[in-house]
Amino acid sequence: MAANPQERTRRRMSTQERREQLLSVGARLFAQKPYDDVWIERVAEIAGVSRGLLYHYFPTKRDFFAAVVQRESERMLRLTAAVPGLPVREQITAGLDAFLGYVESHAQGFRAFHRAEAAGDPLVREVYGEGLAAQERQILAALAADPQATDIIRDPPALRLAVRGWLAFLVAVCLEWLTEPELTREQVRDLCAKALLGAITR
Repeated sequence: MAANPQERTRRRMSTQERREQLLSVGARLFAQKPYDDVWIERVAEIAGVSRGLLYHYFPTKRDFFAAVVQRESERMLRLTAAVPGLPVREQITAGLDAFLGYVESHAQGFRAFHRAEAAGDPLVREVYGEGLAAQERQILAALAADPQATDIIRDPPALRLAVRGWLAFLVAVCLEWLTEPELTREQVRDLCAKALLGAITR
């Protein structure tokens, strides 16, 4: 019996679905290779689209990588958003749980995001820097929202520097954990929570 013509017809993707597909392919490739070694033609080939269609969505390679980095930044911020009214120590535990869940389930995107630091392109580095700055502001806002946390450093420059340094520690730990997952998520969470509390308390 002949197949139903509707079953043979590939479902046409919406603009948003196609864009997400391309960004997912990009995240995978940029996670595996440095920026200069990723070819737009390869992205189009894996996605099953023409190079012209890919350029319709992203005019240049730098625009494409910047969009990959931006998407991962927004996803991280969304998943680790603070819960109003929750004490800061519970915020840290809940935020790290969500963040590590993201790292596990979106490992390629996480790696791709942090490869942007080594990219020579100013636009990509700017998007990456903005993503880190947004994470820093989100953490500082959560700390400031808990008046009961009396042992938190209240000197803004010192607190900002402590959070910035801890974010670098967190990234290094997570990248190593993805490569050598010898610790459980809970162990990594507790390690990172202790490091943050040690950095921000008097």
